[in-house]
Amino acid sequence: MSSFLRTVLKEECGVFGVYNCLDAAHLCFLGLYSLQHRGQEAAGIVSTHENDFYVSKDAGLVSDVFDASKLSHLVGRSAIGHVRYSTTGSNNVNNIQPFYSKTNLGNLALAHNGNITNAANLFQKLKEEGALFQSTVDSEVMLHLLTRSKAKALPEIFCESLAQVEGAFSVVFLGENFLCAARDSHGFRPLVIGKLGEGYVVASETCAFDLIGATYLREVAPGEVLFISEKGLESYQIPKPVTPSFCIFEYVYFARPDSKVFGENVHLVRKQMGHILAQEHPVEADLVMAIPDSGNSAALGFSEASGIPFEFGMTRNHYVGRTFIQPKQDIRDLGVKVKLNPISDVLKGKRVVVIDDSIVRGTTSKQRVKAIRDAGAIEVHVRISSPPITDPCYFGIDTPDRDKLIASQKSIEETRAYIGADSLGYLSQEGLLKSVKMHASNSFCMGCFSGKYPLEVKNKGKFALETGKIKLYAKTNRH
Repeated sequence: MSSFLRTVLKEECGVFGVYNCLDAAHLCFLGLYSLQHRGQEAAGIVSTHENDFYVSKDAGLVSDVFDASKLSHLVGRSAIGHVRYSTTGSNNVNNIQPFYSKTNLGNLALAHNGNITNAANLFQKLKEEGALFQSTVDSEVMLHLLTRSKAKALPEIFCESLAQVEGAFSVVFLGENFLCAARDSHGFRPLVIGKLGEGYVVASETCAFDLIGATYLREVAPGEVLFISEKGLESYQIPKPVTPSFCIFEYVYFARPDSKVFGENVHLVRKQMGHILAQEHPVEADLVMAIPDSGNSAALGFSEASGIPFEFGMTRNHYVGRTFIQPKQDIRDLGVKVKLNPISDVLKGKRVVVIDDSIVRGTTSKQRVKAIRDAGAIEVHVRISSPPITDPCYFGIDTPDRDKLIASQKSIEETRAYIGADSLGYLSQEGLLKSVKMHASNSFCMGCFSGKYPLEVKNKGKFALETGKIKLYAKTNRH
């Protein structure tokens, strides 16, 4: 889900849906709790009972937004929920999902993870046709497309409408007597379907199923529109070519290690990244440590492959949000100091290999290296379990513009000097693809590492609203 406003960066989110389960809202709450890592700015749930819809959403963590009283008012056996990542943009409650509207199709709500890259053109077209928008978020475009469809049957309406949408969407719709889960034809963002008793559940990641005791069935396929109703599961296809382009950064950073994403366990993929990283960039050292938590699995793999002992060299404060998305540099700097504390008795006098998942701007890595040296390490060798990030993501992950990415501005040696490491090595693009065994290498989007995107991106996938007019940005066309 991304914002129409220029000041808002694209962001990663989590979605969850429940159909025909007792106490659906409570199950949705637990599902969102499992997906909290995908969005920490806001949370919302919409439930339905006897054609009435019940809505609760607000800014904050899932545990802050909902309590027993609020959940008791979200009645019904079906519900959908959403968690949103924090950005520099407006925290207006109108931008918090799920979106809900009374339409000619009946009551309808949606929760969306991804980024609609042709949102500007669709928005302009819909405004000219008289559409009134309640938010500044691209996801709302899908609701308006559905209500303007000339198709007759519901499945045809959804397939025809979503065929007009470009970019990334893993989306869950809630109707008065159905739940619909759909995924773009590239399958950028994950979406899975599970069984719970006589009902069904849909989620961004399988870890949400584990908490509620649901049985994982399969992924929602790229380009699939999956209807869940009293008839059971019905599968339809968006009338567009299916060209899988799974976001490989889900493995690198975003997904939980206990989840199965794109058919593979995230922890095991990250361990394999560490194995290959040790082969590509060997080093003599006394211990291997991770930047917790997303570096843990790769560090274990690096240790296994190199024979260098693994140690916990840093303790993470889990009550501080991820620095990757912090909007202001002064807040980001403070977050690094509060979030991670080196264990000096482990590091003192040691040659240390530090495994991290990525380097974005470089400022955070610089502070971490300094903190490890201040704790007494005599050498600090940084190893990154992904290739250099050189280009923005336009498909749902928050990355800065290209000129803010250190790897697009500096060589690896210049980056090493900037962060203050004794050596620096990145996992190669080939090594990253080798870490994933389930799919062919051409099934993944590597745009943030290569600048080569699986589809044409116009207007940088976003637009701004200025004095009531749409300002389109310069065309970006990389293949």
